[in-house]
Amino acid sequence: MIGATTLKEEDLSATIIDGKAFAANLRGKIAQQVERLKADHGLTPGLAVVLVGETPASQVYVRSKGKQTVEAGMQSFEHKMPASTSQAELLQKVDELNNDPAVHGILVQLPLPDQIDEQAIINAIDPAKDVDGFHVINAGRLMTGGKGEAAPLVPCTPLGCLMLLKDHLGSLSGKTAVVVGRSNIVGKPMGQLLLAESCTVTTAHSRTQDLPAVCRGADILVAAVGRPEMIRGDWIKPGATVIDVGINRVEGEPGPDGKPKGKLVGDVATQEAMEVAGAITPVPGGVGPMTIACLLANTVTAACRQAGVSVPEV
Repeated sequence: MIGATTLKEEDLSATIIDGKAFAANLRGKIAQQVERLKADHGLTPGLAVVLVGETPASQVYVRSKGKQTVEAGMQSFEHKMPASTSQAELLQKVDELNNDPAVHGILVQLPLPDQIDEQAIINAIDPAKDVDGFHVINAGRLMTGGKGEAAPLVPCTPLGCLMLLKDHLGSLSGKTAVVVGRSNIVGKPMGQLLLAESCTVTTAHSRTQDLPAVCRGADILVAAVGRPEMIRGDWIKPGATVIDVGINRVEGEPGPDGKPKGKLVGDVATQEAMEVAGAITPVPGGVGPMTIACLLANTVTAACRQAGVSVPEV
């Protein structure tokens, strides 16, 4: 089991699932794969990231993606476009990248400005280069359990969650899983991935009746709702494995200057949950680092498929 540590406090029993350590190990494996692809096939995977506008959080995320892409030995192509970019201009950029043989993966950073239809942009990306896994063809392939040439590129965050679960639990077969959240980015694909592992899956959401009771039935609880500390400790089945996808910035305790400092919290009330759960991902340092690591893994997969090379196991 990679990157799992047990809390020392006597009143807390949960194992912390260290996504940061797991992601670092995964990136190391990917770098070795890239080195072999270069040596054996003359193939250097290339990832293109398109950023429209100057949203600070997106800028930081794009810089981190570029840095880790280069560290893995891949080519990184960054395309920054102004917030005033039209949908037609962005579609033209996507078309250029679709036709660039050096680019094996394309990621258009979301959210996009209001004048641009996000789904139109996502579906303009060549499905073979859709390393975010959001294209309707990849979504359909995931839903239908596509294999071989019809295997999907899977959205990075749920893929990372699945890796952490399998590393911690081994086989997931027969377990009861509850996914709180139904977004196309995390909730829906997470449910499909768990179903493919032979879990019994419930997708819960804002209209779910008696949500705490639904959550208490879960051996595996995945929280992806974007609401700070919504899921309380008494919502959790004793011994359950909790994957907290949420990253929410809230005001923390006042600093030396008397002003409250911002802090990151998840969708789960972590301290309460740690008294009940068997294992939990922290925020930060849990699911977050896995997203970029899985993006790199998807880029390697996409490059291998496009070159007709066997996809290495990660």
